Amino acid sequence: MSDTKLIQGIAAPLPIANLDTDQIMPKQFLRIIDKAGLDKGLLYDLRFDEHGQPRENCVLNQPGYAGAAVLIGGPNFGCGSSREHAVWGLQQFGIKAVIAPSFGEIFYGNAMNNQLLLIVLDEADVQRILADAADPSTNRIAVDLETMTVRSHSHQAAFSLTERHRRMFLEGLDMIGASLTLNQKILAFSASHWQQRPWLKDVALKTRVRLSMRARHSG
Repeated sequence: MSDTKLIQGIAAPLPIANLDTDQIMPKQFLRIIDKAGLDKGLLYDLRFDEHGQPRENCVLNQPGYAGAAVLIGGPNFGCGSSREHAVWGLQQFGIKAVIAPSFGEIFYGNAMNNQLLLIVLDEADVQRILADAADPSTNRIAVDLETMTVRSHSHQAAFSLTERHRRMFLEGLDMIGASLTLNQKILAFSASHWQQRPWLKDVALKTRVRLSMRARHSG
């Protein structure tokens, strides 16, 4: 089974309610011109103290959770401002999926469109998976996109996705990739649109040229 159909690895418990995108990716790590290096800023204030030293009580700093692939979060995970950097930082850190009772709406869209899988489960299911993840000896997890199930050490739960999102993950597509699968339909629509409304094509360019010529003649 390909990596796009099965995510498996260590699950790290992070049951913090209302963990917002400002906490996931603090503002000082947004001053970049590309996506590189965002893993260093991920959950910085939770992972490091005021002197930049790792906090021993942070699960992501503990040896038993090194290389975690899945986070088990609290309700309203990713609330707050629209900050796509939060998604990119999670992915660069190695996180492939987040499981929680609920997610911030904008964060959900950003994550799913960037191939970071978000799974909504009932609170009872999340608590049982958290109990497994809390022990490094039982913190392995598997997310199967073909059967739409999550399996932890002692618990299995079913989840759902929209058909569009499920297809995107099964085929390894982000939003741009998913759009490009419709390229022939887009081109056909465009050709039909301009054929029916030729007076609209390049209207802005034609207007600029006309105004430029008028200004040149009047000068």
